[in-house]
Amino acid sequence: MVVTSTTVQGISPRAPGAVATMSIFRSRQRSGTVDEQPIAQGILDRVAHAHLELIPTPKAHLQFPELPEASTVSVTCSPAKDIQATLDMAAQLQDLGHTVIPHLAARMVEGPEQVAAIAQWLNAHDVRDVFVIGGDAPDPHGPYLDAGALIEALLNSNANLANVGFGGYPEGHATIPLNKLADAVASKQQLLDTAGVGGWVSTQMCFDTKAVSKWIQHSRSQGLHLPIHLGIPGVIDTTKLLTMGAKLGIGASLRYLRKNRAVVSKLAAPGGYDPMEMLSPLAREFESLDISALHVFTFNQVANTAAWRRAVIGVAAHAH
Repeated sequence: MVVTSTTVQGISPRAPGAVATMSIFRSRQRSGTVDEQPIAQGILDRVAHAHLELIPTPKAHLQFPELPEASTVSVTCSPAKDIQATLDMAAQLQDLGHTVIPHLAARMVEGPEQVAAIAQWLNAHDVRDVFVIGGDAPDPHGPYLDAGALIEALLNSNANLANVGFGGYPEGHATIPLNKLADAVASKQQLLDTAGVGGWVSTQMCFDTKAVSKWIQHSRSQGLHLPIHLGIPGVIDTTKLLTMGAKLGIGASLRYLRKNRAVVSKLAAPGGYDPMEMLSPLAREFESLDISALHVFTFNQVANTAAWRRAVIGVAAHAH
């Protein structure tokens, strides 16, 4: 078996993540067992089908050609824009053959009439999966103060929903006590169960794989049965990101990065950040913890993440 040194847009299959993937295949081949095969295949499946997050900015369309064909794209909802901007970009991506998951921010929804309009849009575009957040708007535009309130309103609308995602916080939340976070997760899950609608929990950006595993295990012990989408940063230029400012429309993410120096240090480490550093330690728990998908924060820097994805897929192919 030969490991190629060919690079893909500067990302080498010899990068730590690629080597980690290769080592799993090597271990399986040396041992003559198939014990490692599901682990390697689990990584490959999740990387190949990762959900890529995009932000609706004036230049976001420049990222569209970088997306892998027929991607699943999560379109964020930013207080710098309105919900219609999210829906408009989702429609553009859908027209290009992608599956879209619009983000809906509760604090940006003005009331029942707008909920009805959102439901009408979802049905007209045959969009059955949405991701609901509380949102960063300091003053709510209507009666929906948190994600749970908007989820309930959507479930009571005529939206033909199949799945509703919402956030989880392995390292806690700056303004919400841990017990309230746990109660909110249970409440949202109960809403979905009662309505007969599926869902998932997408974890906030976190580099502590032990904290992620511990949080999921604890949540499972408390009755969480929804699948987990693991939130990880893509391959990004941190310096560029931090200097772009609010005009990118990701104020909340920028504030998060600026307040979390450990995260910034990790992203800006010599040699760059490899998303596989998050995946490899958790790979053996993908099935037992029901980590069914990846949610990749691209910060509208799709090309590098797409190249990393191709490199990992390529390394896995070489390992066979």
